[in-house]
Amino acid sequence: MSRHTLSVLVENKPGVLARIAGLFSRRGFNIDSLAVGPTEHAEVSRMTIVVNVESSPLEQVTKQLNKLVEVIKVVELDGSASVNRELLLVKVRADASTRGAVLDAVQLFKAKVIDVAPDALTVQAVGNAGKLADLMRILEPYGIRELVQSGQVAIGRGSRSISERSLRPVPVPAPPMAQ
Repeated sequence: MSRHTLSVLVENKPGVLARIAGLFSRRGFNIDSLAVGPTEHAEVSRMTIVVNVESSPLEQVTKQLNKLVEVIKVVELDGSASVNRELLLVKVRADASTRGAVLDAVQLFKAKVIDVAPDALTVQAVGNAGKLADLMRILEPYGIRELVQSGQVAIGRGSRSISERSLRPVPVPAPPMAQ
């Protein structure tokens, strides 16, 4: 099995996320990461889906995704031809005796302290999964109190956009007729 990152442009409507997640579930695929957010067009959202499957079943899922009415475009992002990032928020034990060492680790990874308490620091880090895993390995001995990590977001390298020539008009309801 191998990791695949899909960038999916969808109509910004209720229920689209459930339909797409259900499509993966029905085929027995576990989604490793899922991030959804707005795009430069208010009526379109972008889903970044990371799934660990063989190439041929993924091709079947991609074809099924393209059949969904709300799906505008599906692109698989190659690791070397794309930029991907995740966000990590981690609350670390940091009393007076360990605070300096924790701050040194935070600086080493170009992370930021975003909250300070007498016995803890909350750290924000942005990077690829490997960088965030390395930071966690360094902070773990101090004691992780809590952590949350976003799903991966990704975008293709270069000037070309996924939405160029791919956006189809989204129907806009006609205003009610005056009587």
